[in-house]
This record gives sequence, structure tokens and C-alpha cells, in this order.
Amino acid sequence: MHKLSTLAIMTDKSYQNWHSYSDQALAAHIGAFIKHHRLQQNKTQQALACAAGLSRSTLSLLERGETVTVSTLIQVLRVLEQLPIMEAFHVPMLISPLALANAERAKRKRTRSSKTNDAKDANWQTMKSALVKI
Repeated sequence: MHKLSTLAIMTDKSYQNWHSYSDQALAAHIGAFIKHHRLQQNKTQQALACAAGLSRSTLSLLERGETVTVSTLIQVLRVLEQLPIMEAFHVPMLISPLALANAERAKRKRTRSSKTNDAKDANWQTMKSALVKI
């Protein structure tokens, strides 16, 4: 296989073996992602940190793959306009076949008159028959 196509396959995110990465390596990968997009947007650490409401040292920790909060990561992603990456965390609403069958069974299939309507009908029938006798 050609070197370029091998490189393309190896760097394609669908071929990454994320399970083999340590937590520290994953954090460093996220930090590199943040740093890449910060530099691509020509922002300094200070400017990005200020816009995200963080200290420059906290942003530096994130870029180096050190421990930061999820909230910090979200604030930085928002300022860098990289929140679409959250699509990777989308959880589709699925319903089990059993739950679907139960929901279908629970749906109303016909109308039924209420007891108050039955009582009104009974009174009307009594009045109607009394009028017919007169």
C-alpha cells in the first residue's frame, strides 16, 4: 500500500484504537486538540482564557493534558466554537420492542361514555318516556 494512503488510514479517527490509550494520553490528545484550534484562530492563551472566564494557568493545564474539570473543557470548547464535537456524545432515544408493544396496547381504541353522561342519558330517557305518556 502507498505510504500516503497508509498514513491516511492510520490517522482516520474511525481506525483509532482509543481503548489502548491511557487516561493521560487521552487527556494529552484533548489538550493538543484545544491548542491546535486556539492557534488556528490566532488566539493567545491569555485571550482564550479571559474569554472563557478562566485563568491562563488553567488553560495551560488543559493544553498540557493535566486534570481540569469538564466544565472548564466545555467553556473552552464554546469560546473556540468547537461545541459541535459534542455530537459524539449524542445518545439516541431508543424504545425497546416490549415497551413499544405495551405503549400500543395502552392506547385508547374506542371512546366510552363517562358515568355522568350515563346518568344524564338515564334522566333524559325517563323524562322522554314521561312526555310520551302525556
